[in-house]
Amino acid sequence: MAQKCVHKGCGKVFQDETEECVYHPGPPIFHEGQKGWKCCKPRVLTFDEFLTIPPCTTGKHSTVDDTPAPEPQTTKAETETAPTPKPISNAPETAASNSAQPRPSQAQPQEPPPPTASPESDSDDPATSIPPGTTCRRRGCEQAYEAGSKRDNESCVHHPGQALFHEGTKGWTCCKRRVLEFSEFMQIEGCETKDRHLFIGSGKGKDILEGEEGDFSKVRHDFYQTPSSVIVSYYLKKIDPSASTVTFPSPTTIELDLFTTTDRKRYKATFPLYASINTEKSKSKIMGTKLELTLAKADGSGWPVLKSDDARTGEIIQVGKAGRA
Repeated sequence: MAQKCVHKGCGKVFQDETEECVYHPGPPIFHEGQKGWKCCKPRVLTFDEFLTIPPCTTGKHSTVDDTPAPEPQTTKAETETAPTPKPISNAPETAASNSAQPRPSQAQPQEPPPPTASPESDSDDPATSIPPGTTCRRRGCEQAYEAGSKRDNESCVHHPGQALFHEGTKGWTCCKRRVLEFSEFMQIEGCETKDRHLFIGSGKGKDILEGEEGDFSKVRHDFYQTPSSVIVSYYLKKIDPSASTVTFPSPTTIELDLFTTTDRKRYKATFPLYASINTEKSKSKIMGTKLELTLAKADGSGWPVLKSDDARTGEIIQVGKAGRA
C-alpha cells in the first residue's frame, strides 16, 4: 500500500519501506528575518528560497513525524503583560496637572505590511514540455505532473499571497488563518482556485532563455579539497534549479548553464579541470546563495589550482581529512 512520507523536505509517496529518504531531521528556524533548518547551515531571506533548501540527511521513509519541536519563543505580547510600577510622588495632584499630561497611548502591535508579490506567469508555455514529477509552482499546491495526463479538468487550490511570520504566528497574507506550529502552517488549505496548475510558467520559457548573458568570469568562487574530492563554491544568488543545468561531459570538463531569477541573466561556461574526476560520483547542489560542486578525484592527487589554465601561485594547498560516510 502506498504511503506518504512525513519527513520535512521529502513528502514522497512510497511503497518500499527500505527506500532511501532525503530530508531535514531538525525543525525550521525563523529568526530576525532569516529562515532555515536547525539541522543545516543555509539561511535565506524569503520563504520561496527556504522551500528550496536541499535536505541534508539520508535515512528511511516514515509515516511518523519524529522532527523535534522548535524551542518556545517569548512573544512581544508576553513581555508587555507585566505592569510597570509608577513612581510615588508626595506632591498633591491637581486637575490642571492631570489634564496637561497626555496619557500614553496603548497601541496594539500591528502586523508588518505584506511583502509585494513577485509577478508570475499565469499559465504554462504550451511549447515547452513538462518533465514528469514536476511540482506545481503555486504556493500551497503540491500537485505533481503525471506524464500523459489530461489538463482540462485540473483544479489548483493555492495561496496567491506571501508567507507571513509575525511574533510567533504563521500564516498567509491572502487569508486570515494564523497558527503557531510550522507543521500546521504547511497544512493551511489554499484560499484561491484556478482551472490549471502552473508547473513551469515562464521559468523555462523563452523570456528567460533569451535573457541577457552574464559574465561568468566575474562570479566569485573558491574551493578546498580532501584526499578524495574537491569542493567548489560559485557565489551566485537565486539560481533557478528548474532551468539550470550542470554536466560533466568528460572526466576533465565541466559545463555550466545557469539562470538567475532576480536579474534574469544566463551564465554559461565550459572549462577544463586541473585533473580527472569520476563523473558518476561527482555531483552539484544549488542553494539560495551559491552553486556547490563536489568533484570526486579519479586518482587522489592534490590540486594546486582548479582549472588547468589557471596560473599557479606557488601556494601550498592544505588537504583535509575526509569524514566518514
